[in-house]
Amino acid sequence: MDRPDYQAEIRELNLAYLMLAQQMLRGDRATALFRLGISDALADLIESMSAAKLVRMASSQMLLPCFRFDDAQLARLMAGEGRDAVSAGLHAAILAAGKAAEEAA
Repeated sequence: MDRPDYQAEIRELNLAYLMLAQQMLRGDRATALFRLGISDALADLIESMSAAKLVRMASSQMLLPCFRFDDAQLARLMAGEGRDAVSAGLHAAILAAGKAAEEAA
């Protein structure tokens, strides 16, 4: 059985992520750093990259964006399970912010 080749989809997703990250960083860096969950050094690199370099980086075989959580409960909250969707999303954001603060310390 042939395994699907996801390279084109990975490249498209990577490029969309990098372009969005660059746009966010140029618009409101502090908020972008929080939402993207990336370091200042990585933000500097992404922000300074040319379009050609973004395309080259996006073409790697690795998926560049990653989940910032490995907690199944957090994932369920972000999906709106359990509580009502509004409070579940708020609770998930609070937990995610707490994890980001722990990692930065």
